[in-house]
Amino acid sequence: MPLVTLREVLGAAAAGGYAVGAFNCNNMEILQAIMAAAEAERSPVIIQASQGAIKYAGLDYIAAMAKTALASATVPVVLHLDHGTSYEQVIRCLAAGFSSVMIDASRLPLEENIALTKEVVKAARAVGASVEAELGRIGGTEDDISVAEREAFFTDPDEAAYFVEQTGVDALAVAIGTAHGPYRWEPKLDFERLSQIAAKVKVPLVLHGSSGVPAEDIREAIKRGIRKINIDTDIRIAFVKRMREVLAANPDEIDPRKILGPAREAATEVIREKMRIFGSSGKAIGV
Repeated sequence: MPLVTLREVLGAAAAGGYAVGAFNCNNMEILQAIMAAAEAERSPVIIQASQGAIKYAGLDYIAAMAKTALASATVPVVLHLDHGTSYEQVIRCLAAGFSSVMIDASRLPLEENIALTKEVVKAARAVGASVEAELGRIGGTEDDISVAEREAFFTDPDEAAYFVEQTGVDALAVAIGTAHGPYRWEPKLDFERLSQIAAKVKVPLVLHGSSGVPAEDIREAIKRGIRKINIDTDIRIAFVKRMREVLAANPDEIDPRKILGPAREAATEVIREKMRIFGSSGKAIGV
């Protein structure tokens, strides 16, 4: 099955009232876990590569692994750049075959964010790819992108409507109280703000920093218009926890397969659970 765009899977999600999980891929085992979960749940899926993953594994390796996974895929798959911060990086990912990119220029003043995002949209459209952008700052840390909590601010509904109208993006990441990385306390989402944004913005909305957010809050966010949900930290926690358990039980083990294999299985289970919460299980047919 060929790669599909973010526009396609999120359009179906909007029509069906569910959300699609976007899972960060940092190595082969995690990519295998993502695909195993999607196939088992019959769910469309978004494979994300962040700047950190690209720096660690290399863009060519990430793209090649994704294409290998795609060769046997029977569910819709999007290959997406997560938190791209420059036009040049976006172009490299589009050239490598990504079907979707995110340009995160939320650090810039509104009009500069719009200007850069419009250039990315123009480039992506030329090769049939989709674009996600961000308005508002989401706290915490995403690889080498850090936003101090005092600098984080929520998305303004009127600015969101103006931004989407000016840029023509396919999806908008909004700041409503989530954060990247592990939470020190339970996040409090601004659901009323989310409803206001959804009423004014006519493209699917994206929730970043969703690891650690209670399932009931995720479901409420989906009811109010969230269609793409990013998950990374919960996968890492499950993956590393299982590795530590294996090594604790077998301290002399030197076969990486016997350490990483169980970790891959743990990651698969976490991802399957997320897909069920998001409502995307069983939605692969007809997308």
